[in-house]
Amino acid sequence: MSSIIYDTSTPEDMRFKTIREFKMCLRHGGEIQFEWKGVTYGCFGCVRPAPGEETRMVIAQAGSAEVNARTEMWCDTPDELLEYRVGEDRLRDVITQVTVWYRTI
Repeated sequence: MSSIIYDTSTPEDMRFKTIREFKMCLRHGGEIQFEWKGVTYGCFGCVRPAPGEETRMVIAQAGSAEVNARTEMWCDTPDELLEYRVGEDRLRDVITQVTVWYRTI
């Protein structure tokens, strides 16, 4: 017998209340999908750029492989990732205002 789990979280429940909360999520390998001004982005706290390489953090605009490659930014710390530009804004300035659609940790 299988079970179905329904996620009843709202974007408000998922929202980052502080920058510290966002940083902690990334440091623990979190995966986040969020939207800012109609554009969706994804960031991951623990990814290997290539086999054998150290894990890093990455953020990119969601879309095709071409869009991802063109917009991706690899980082070693959450502070570096917070400098990423989401449209005309710096992520650090808007992370507590973005609509979070999915997040782990």
